[in-house]
Amino acid sequence: MDSDAPTFYQRYQPWRRSFEIGFWVLSYLASAIANSLTANMDVRRLDLGFAVWQPPVWEASSALAALALVPAVVWFTRRWPVHLDNWRRMLPIHVLASIAWSALHVAGMVAIRKAVYASQGQHYDFGPWWREFGYEYLKDVRSYAGVVLTVEGYRFVMRRLQGEASLLSIPDEGPPVEPLERPERFLVRKLGREFLVAANDIEWLQASGNYVNLRVRGHDYPLRSTIAGIEAKLDPERFVRIQRSYIANLDHVASIEPLDTGDARVHMKDGSRLPCSRTYRGGLRQRSG
Repeated sequence: MDSDAPTFYQRYQPWRRSFEIGFWVLSYLASAIANSLTANMDVRRLDLGFAVWQPPVWEASSALAALALVPAVVWFTRRWPVHLDNWRRMLPIHVLASIAWSALHVAGMVAIRKAVYASQGQHYDFGPWWREFGYEYLKDVRSYAGVVLTVEGYRFVMRRLQGEASLLSIPDEGPPVEPLERPERFLVRKLGREFLVAANDIEWLQASGNYVNLRVRGHDYPLRSTIAGIEAKLDPERFVRIQRSYIANLDHVASIEPLDTGDARVHMKDGSRLPCSRTYRGGLRQRSG
């Protein structure tokens, strides 16, 4: 299914984290610089009497506080992802999250501004919180939505680059070629092409939000399912649950390393190390013989 030449997705992996961090840092840096310049121009044009250093402090403090909250949004969208088929159900959850995000953003930037103003021998007054927070939230809700859409759009592109798995569906005509309750193969779509992956070739599976990543020969193929849902469709003689978020193919287990905590570490033949909780450790040892 895979050629020997590394794909763009594989070549990108060593640089992925640096790119992701750099993207957000540069985005907020550019926004802070641009907004500082325009704010200073407005101050001079309207003769508002603020010092030159004040607008950059306002914008930089806002950018720093928002940048610090990006990892929280990334985590939150993994737990409650937004897709075209669930956005109505997710909307109330993310509206509440946007209020929390705005409150943390405002608290962070006000704390930074107070510290900088104090270093200059001045006092920063945010104003009446109930009124000023309402004003800030009207801006923050758009910023929050922009971060969520950017994160989800990036994940969508990544899934298309690496390939996305799905169960074989019922054919339009005739009986299915294999039992749908326990499929022998999975359909993988990758950049407009389709491949069939044998279920027995799956080395291990990991839950990730609304997806379960299928590990096949060094590649991860996300399948839209819960870990419990896909577990019910796999051969119980070959696949075993080892942790709340992991399932391992016994044919690809190299060794099991007990830990002092009562848990274990499962070493796979591909070099991966998977966690095994004490809840599933006994079953794994029994099944592995």
